[in-house]
Amino acid sequence: MGNPRKFFDRRDFLRATAGTTVALAAASVTGAAATSASAATRLSIPRDRIAIQLYSVRDKVTSLGFAVVLAELARIGYQEIEFAGYTQNTSILGRQITLQEIRRLLDDNGLRAVGSHVGLGNLRGNLQAELDAAEILGMPHLGTASAPSNTNTVSAYLAAAEEFNTWGRAASARGIKLYQHNHAGEFAFATDQPSVRLYDVFLKNTDPRHVYLEMDVYWAFAGQFRFPGFEPADYVRDQPYRYPLFHMKDGIANPARGDGYDMVDFGAGNMPYEKFVRDIGPRDTHVGIWEHDGGPNAQPNPPGSLGAAERSFNGLTELLA
Repeated sequence: MGNPRKFFDRRDFLRATAGTTVALAAASVTGAAATSASAATRLSIPRDRIAIQLYSVRDKVTSLGFAVVLAELARIGYQEIEFAGYTQNTSILGRQITLQEIRRLLDDNGLRAVGSHVGLGNLRGNLQAELDAAEILGMPHLGTASAPSNTNTVSAYLAAAEEFNTWGRAASARGIKLYQHNHAGEFAFATDQPSVRLYDVFLKNTDPRHVYLEMDVYWAFAGQFRFPGFEPADYVRDQPYRYPLFHMKDGIANPARGDGYDMVDFGAGNMPYEKFVRDIGPRDTHVGIWEHDGGPNAQPNPPGSLGAAERSFNGLTELLA
């Protein structure tokens, strides 16, 4: 098989965002790009956009319910919520909570829904219902943490890109941005073309007008450890408008581990986040979302995962100060 098709290259992306890029170019021509030292060092992820992926506190959502958990997250200081399901223990209300009730809890606590992770099966067979849920909750993004394909070939990733383009057009028609969240495996090389990185196939063949990316920075660095030859920040700097969301989770380097890191509370690790948030460029509209895959195992418990959420919020706030 030859090189993967390239439906959307950098020129396509620039055409898709022509109004913004023209404005940026004009600003550069007039000298606005060098107006002050503060502009040059402004971080891309605003401090008042710190969010949490509820998967990190999934045990508390199940046992305590959305009302308790959302109130506690608002107290800690989180501004936005990324969902990982919309259910809690039915014993809390005597029935399952509704989307409308979750929306009221968000509003009552001054929180905004920023996105949600759903399975590929939901996108294939229940897309409009998932978009309905996004509209009820007021979220501007809907995504999946599933790999585009479980088959690591160029042809499989090209087929996956076609699927995402279809779903993305449907989401755009409803005013919602569809996104894919990476793990380390997406940065592997194709088994049928060992010089081709799978993530590049997906990125280049999805329509930048309709398909977006949520970079999980931890897993991107784990991908770099396993499949060297790229810098995570380069992807964002090259196409910043495709990355509205980041997962910000921290790790301690551990070369003996398969992925190269041990996941820890944010601020307790040594991943190069300070360099990353500067290297991606000062766009100022990305959302930083804290996540810890093993949050329910956090000690001491109580507070458990909610304690990890508070420690990590403080770590993120310090990074973005």
